[in-house]
Amino acid sequence: MPNFCAAPNCTRKSTQSDLAFFRFPRDPARCQKWVENCRRADLEDKTPDQLNKHYRLCAKHFETSMICRTSPYRTVLRDNAIPTIFDLTSHLNNPHSRHRKRIKELSEDEIRTLKQKKIDETSEQEQKHKETNNSNAQNLNAEEGGEEQDEDILPLTLEEKENKEYLKSLFEILILMGKQNIPLDGHEAEEIPEGLFTPDNFQALLECRINSGEEVLRKRFETTAVNTLFCSKTQQKQMLEICESCIREETLREVRDSHFFSIITDDVVDIAGEEHLPVLVRFVDESHNLREEFVGFLPYEADAEILAVKFHTTITEKWGLNMEYCRGQAYIVSSGFSSKMKVVASRLLEKYPQAIYTLCSSCALNMWLAKSVPVMGVSVALGTIEEVCSFFHRSPQLLLELDSVISVLFQNNEERGNELKEICHSQWTGRHDAFEILVDLLQALVLCLDGINNDTNIRWNNCIAGGAFVLCSAVTDFDFIVTIVVLKNVLSFTRAFGKNLQGQTSDVFFAASSLTAVLHSLNEVMENIEVYHEFWFEEATNLATKLDIQMKLPGKFRRAQQGNVDSQLTSESYYKETLSVPTVEHIIQELKDIFSEQHLKALKCLSLVPSVMGQLKFNTSEEHHADMYRSDLPNPDTLSAELHCWRIKWKHRGKDIELPSTIYEALHLPDIKFFPNVYALLKVLCILPVMKVANERYENGRKRLRAYLRNTLTDQRSSNLALLNINFDIKHDLDLMVDTYIKLYTTKSELPTGNSETTENT
Repeated sequence: MPNFCAAPNCTRKSTQSDLAFFRFPRDPARCQKWVENCRRADLEDKTPDQLNKHYRLCAKHFETSMICRTSPYRTVLRDNAIPTIFDLTSHLNNPHSRHRKRIKELSEDEIRTLKQKKIDETSEQEQKHKETNNSNAQNLNAEEGGEEQDEDILPLTLEEKENKEYLKSLFEILILMGKQNIPLDGHEAEEIPEGLFTPDNFQALLECRINSGEEVLRKRFETTAVNTLFCSKTQQKQMLEICESCIREETLREVRDSHFFSIITDDVVDIAGEEHLPVLVRFVDESHNLREEFVGFLPYEADAEILAVKFHTTITEKWGLNMEYCRGQAYIVSSGFSSKMKVVASRLLEKYPQAIYTLCSSCALNMWLAKSVPVMGVSVALGTIEEVCSFFHRSPQLLLELDSVISVLFQNNEERGNELKEICHSQWTGRHDAFEILVDLLQALVLCLDGINNDTNIRWNNCIAGGAFVLCSAVTDFDFIVTIVVLKNVLSFTRAFGKNLQGQTSDVFFAASSLTAVLHSLNEVMENIEVYHEFWFEEATNLATKLDIQMKLPGKFRRAQQGNVDSQLTSESYYKETLSVPTVEHIIQELKDIFSEQHLKALKCLSLVPSVMGQLKFNTSEEHHADMYRSDLPNPDTLSAELHCWRIKWKHRGKDIELPSTIYEALHLPDIKFFPNVYALLKVLCILPVMKVANERYENGRKRLRAYLRNTLTDQRSSNLALLNINFDIKHDLDLMVDTYIKLYTTKSELPTGNSETTENT
């Protein structure tokens, strides 16, 4: 569909020429200037969002200095670009023509105001020019007087200009490789045949640009040998660090502008043989959109206290975020790492009490709780479950094989069978009811794995058959059976509660009130653990019998008890003491830690959302719960009156006006600016990690991170290139990167040359 220019008397459209077309800006102040200069009365009542979505101006209405061509295929406007070139009179030559874009006629007062505005702007520019000249004159006088002149204002020599252009070309290649996820090294050393020099990907791209006629690079390398590395590994690393820092800074600048943010870490990942924690930030940008962006990797430390110190140091000193504005923290970790990240959370809470420790919206509560249970059998079982899911997703044929087994087993209940088949085609291990699903699927999984391993037709290769044998042995272990049955039953008390936390805003609000009932139920289980465990163990025993699995204690325990004739421990009592009791105790404590008093108060503030107000008959008491955020409010003294007006506004709304049901909708209300305290509270609530990102297109950070990890081999991953790839759409300033490199790593007399490293032919 073509874009039409919104300017009066302009009939250009995107299909008729190669002219660039630009959206109206979302920034209200800039957008207003665009509308004023267009002189179209019909655009004045439209919001910046509407204008941005539906209206464009072509490049003919901007001064050439306002337009940048970043590549032959990409044209962008400068950040402060304002359209100034318009034809506002040609329609007068043909008064009978049908004029679709009506030009606003200005009154004499408006014309007088515009003239005065132009005079003021001209005077301001002249004053700035005069001040600049005076400043230059003072600098010259200072130099004549013997004082040293600042190097920044010295004109660049021809050699310095060429060096900057050369560095800019190197940075362009690095950024391209990062965005396209191309590793710097193309081959492992042992893969290169003896006697043959094979350039890595970076050098190959450099050679390609030289052969394509890039003059700066050609002049630099036209006399070098063909086996010369154009850029040393050390220089590449330095430049990558600068690229990473500059790209990250663009995101962090937006975070600082929004003041409040939350910190989230994803599961520990392997980056070229070292464990790292991916770090994301949540914030509300200037367009009132909740965003979750990836900002970098943090080297993982085995010692929890050292990790806590490095975590804090990296965020505050290296990345420059003020943790006083941090309002939430959440950590998604695999089983075994939970206790360490909890130490990090507690240390941050000690320093910053308002950085509430919460659940993350992208992780089901039941899986979060299961991963945090400090029982080795639980960690092993969770790892086995993930491996089983990954195994069947290796190929469509494996899933079809599992489907056929499910169809046979559920002949008498086709509805449940079809439901399970659909679930198996998804990543079901992250669901609230994952353990219920696993118990229902277990017989089908065992039969399918057995069939693959014992297939007489040899349909499966040795790798798949071997994997099936190992997994079948793991899921038919009695310890695994008892563990998943106990987890299923214990976490049944938190399933509905956790599901509501990932539901609508009203579900989250009312879930906060139901926590007391959940804890009461779990405490009752703990008080009667003998009775409950007896039922759970009987269920596990029956399931094992159904699958022809021998009931026995774990081998490590049996070996430890050899020669102990006094041991009267039975399987049932063993699993009660080592599994059921610690699991229930831990889940009760974990719920109390995650849903602290501060966290629950914050969730109670969700009654600010109009739909929740409506369900409460507008009888709410947000002010009492909002006390914890009083220091974050622009006008705390007027909070009570403002909340009263906010309630009245929605209570007495028109019949055709629907109540906004999410924080996202409330933040985008046109009149939210008249409720500054409410706006501030909604912003803080929105960034809490427990809240869903209402608009999925702003949840790019986590999705792109997982795509990068999925598509990149472990030994080819790079923390620097990963940031460039994940944040490929963030603008970058090549001149800033070049200047930073020169400042940090070179002097005027020591700029990089083309023969940093040489590889001789063998």
